[in-house]
Amino acid sequence: MTTNVGSTDKIIRIGLAAVAALIAVLTGAGTVGGILLFVVAGVLLVTALVGFCPLYRLFGVNTCKVPSAK
Repeated sequence: MTTNVGSTDKIIRIGLAAVAALIAVLTGAGTVGGILLFVVAGVLLVTALVGFCPLYRLFGVNTCKVPSAK
């Protein structure tokens, strides 16, 4: 697996994950909307920590400035 998420993208993803989790708590963690927001937050956080986004690979997007070794 190669890295395709750059450092700026990681920071944005972590920030959006925090916002989504906060909104989920404020709207009710047990509601359908709250659960969906927690899932979105989790996906954003995992992709930021791992440095790989499957959708980026599918569409050929790469925000990482350092060329990855094959």
